[in-house]
Amino acid sequence: MKEIRLGTIGSGMIVHAILDCTKQVEGIRLVAAYSRDRAKGEELAAEYGASKVYTDMDEFLKDEEMNVVYVASPNSLHYEQSKKALLAGKHVLCEKPFCTRAEQARELRQIAREKGLMLIDATPTIFLPNLEILKRELPKVGKVKMVMSSYSQYSSRYDRLLAGEVPNVFNPKFAGGCLMDINYYNVYLNVLLFGKPQATVYYPNIYPGLVDTSGVAVMQYDGFVGECVGAKDTWGVNTMQIQGEEGFIFIEGGSNCLLSIRVVTKTSDETFNQQFEENRWLYEVQEVTKVLLNEDHDFIEQGLDVMENVVEVIEGARKAAGIFFPGDECGN
Repeated sequence: MKEIRLGTIGSGMIVHAILDCTKQVEGIRLVAAYSRDRAKGEELAAEYGASKVYTDMDEFLKDEEMNVVYVASPNSLHYEQSKKALLAGKHVLCEKPFCTRAEQARELRQIAREKGLMLIDATPTIFLPNLEILKRELPKVGKVKMVMSSYSQYSSRYDRLLAGEVPNVFNPKFAGGCLMDINYYNVYLNVLLFGKPQATVYYPNIYPGLVDTSGVAVMQYDGFVGECVGAKDTWGVNTMQIQGEEGFIFIEGGSNCLLSIRVVTKTSDETFNQQFEENRWLYEVQEVTKVLLNEDHDFIEQGLDVMENVVEVIEGARKAAGIFFPGDECGN
């Protein structure tokens, strides 16, 4: 692939954040936008220099100029739209949460392999420079005994929920909820660093008749416990702390930012940082562009391995907590 000619599905905040960064990165540009709302699609296309707007998905996927589809629609649509794009012969970059069920993730991976296409999980954590520092420094704390992750971000859409509306992010029909959104980052980084846990239990605060607005996931590993706190109905200081027998690591900004990595042992106290860009989404766009242009299948497969485990962990935890989406077995 010589150039990424991008087509977008979705027009929310994350799409604008990603497209803002494409203006700074060579080798990637927007050529087409899909939106059910033509006015939103035309606004997005005009802002980022695309000449084509589609309101019909099939026509959008027939566009021969476009070679990569960025799926950033409501959670419940990720699987269906990614599958359609792959079957249409397009490479796919899919926003988190990748799918709602592990079987869907496995199916998409198989389709991509069979068709020789690249399928990338867009969870931003894996593209951050400070992740490599974290992995490098982790052995210094010795045997890990406790991991505490906290990510809370009060949502303006929670105010709308309290006012009687049901925004997509809190609607089970759209696979909403805090575990699928905010707390996903905490679970993701734990799985990325330590693998799939032996067991996970989720204790949610469920809005009556809908989904979780906050909650705590407890992940049991061999010899230690990971606690993941996430909230869209409160706010606080976002951090992650990994405690071992020889010291601890304190991650400023929490699991989705990794603003700095402080490593404290019995003999040292050092803080590391290699992230100097104000807009952290730029790291993702830079790395995704490099991965696609270089056809780095090893990196892609490693990311998909993590994603598949995360989806499996979250699926099991939310179902056990009584949170079901359309299509789930025994769902509502």
